[in-house]
Amino acid sequence: MRRILIVGNSGAGKSTLARALGQALGLPVIHLDVLYWRPGWTPSDDESFRGKVAEALAAPAWICDGNFGGTWDLRMPRADTIVWLDLPRLVCLARAIWRAATYRDGARPDMAEGCREKLDLAFYRFIWTYGRRVKPRLEAALATHGAQAKLVRLRSDREVARFLRSLAQASP
Repeated sequence: MRRILIVGNSGAGKSTLARALGQALGLPVIHLDVLYWRPGWTPSDDESFRGKVAEALAAPAWICDGNFGGTWDLRMPRADTIVWLDLPRLVCLARAIWRAATYRDGARPDMAEGCREKLDLAFYRFIWTYGRRVKPRLEAALATHGAQAKLVRLRSDREVARFLRSLAQASP
């Protein structure tokens, strides 16, 4: 595993897992939120963002976390492993709300500077409807762009912990 893509609903733990994998495997971590967002939650334009993603993925090894379905065609073909955090939406929603409360006085470590956490009903609606609106597109993208990669689908915190333990046991 040298190029790992982590996908899944917001609040599923993508960035947390990316940091843990980066530490365990000694690989650099690319947080797509850092590449996409500008201060004040201002989005990057698509062309600029895709250029930043392509440049970051040109490295020989990395762990990349984030949704951003508009870049699946760039990220999935380069990945040798795709980890799909497919946790229940209620868990994801609770974590997103907890995260907003925890980091309300500043940005979290996996977010672009100047993007303070906030309560955001539209964002929570995205999380709640992810299974119906995004999951089918993710499954199609995996079939189209990610067939060469090993797919690891984790559906609970217990499975995530087991996955991390298996990596630790496999390391010399």
